[in-house]
Amino acid sequence: MRAAALGLALRALWALALSSLSNTLAVNNSGRWWGIINVASSTNLLTDSKNVQLVLDPSLQLLSRKQRKLIRQNPGILHSVSSGLQTAIKECKWQFRNRRWNCPTSQGPNIFGKIVNRGCRETAFIFAITSAGVTHSVARDNIDFGRLFGREFVDSSEKGRDLRFLMNLHNNEAGRMTVFSEMRQECKCHGMSGSCTVRTCWMRLPTFRAVGDVLKDRFDGASRVIYGNKGSNRASRVELHHLEPENPAHKPPSPHDLVYFEKSPNFCTYSGKTGTAGTAGRFCNSSSPGLDGCELLCCGRGYRTRTQRVTERCNCTFHWCCHVSCLNCTNTQVLHECL
Repeated sequence: MRAAALGLALRALWALALSSLSNTLAVNNSGRWWGIINVASSTNLLTDSKNVQLVLDPSLQLLSRKQRKLIRQNPGILHSVSSGLQTAIKECKWQFRNRRWNCPTSQGPNIFGKIVNRGCRETAFIFAITSAGVTHSVARDNIDFGRLFGREFVDSSEKGRDLRFLMNLHNNEAGRMTVFSEMRQECKCHGMSGSCTVRTCWMRLPTFRAVGDVLKDRFDGASRVIYGNKGSNRASRVELHHLEPENPAHKPPSPHDLVYFEKSPNFCTYSGKTGTAGTAGRFCNSSSPGLDGCELLCCGRGYRTRTQRVTERCNCTFHWCCHVSCLNCTNTQVLHECL
């Protein structure tokens, strides 16, 4: 009996270990393609069917098999993907410049660090803004193609059927939908003296700043969700696995909403486990009661004040033609730095 019980226990531990390893690998593969930002070139001319360049080019090793296929089928598209990702990262940093989490990135393949292994609001925003960035960049030339390519390229990196998989796919789609929901119609009149007898209209993509503003608002109002299962009815197999609000009193998240399933770290102090750098050394606004204020940004630890002299060009004058002359002005800046 003891031997049998011990055997069952060992098998259970082994199954748990395999499950944990599987989940870890799945997590690490999420967003792996973001690493192309540090190594991607401006072209993607691939070699023959032996895929020699795919082996030598570390940027393409970061892509899934389907992503590499899409790159081969659309020569030159890697430049748009890389450009869209760069725009997304810049926008992420701008939107969170005054927050404890300020969208830090690294030069390695794991661009956003360990935060992508979590299921918090910040993770949701990263997936949404990078998906939006690729779609926005590709859609500049062809809106319909951008919509299709953005979904196939970005979503193909996600594997599994668990809560994290559903969350990532939902936030990817929310990012793409924001790009197109913010499009606006523009028109131009034609005719004698601007009579507008004929009018030409078209849909214009929004600026990416407008996309970032909307996604930041949805970050603040993100929905906390749990894994839902509607049962084993074959007729509804496609909808078996879905997201439900953690609080049953809340309405289900819309396709435009960002979703998350766990609480964010406080981001106040360094943690190797969560990959947070902390806010020590960050500059704060001593007169602001908001999130950029020293009290909140420094997490109550206090701050030090120092001054520095900065020399800038000023009082510039344009001389015809074609010369600009400026003076050098030196100012004293007061800086407040979190302890």
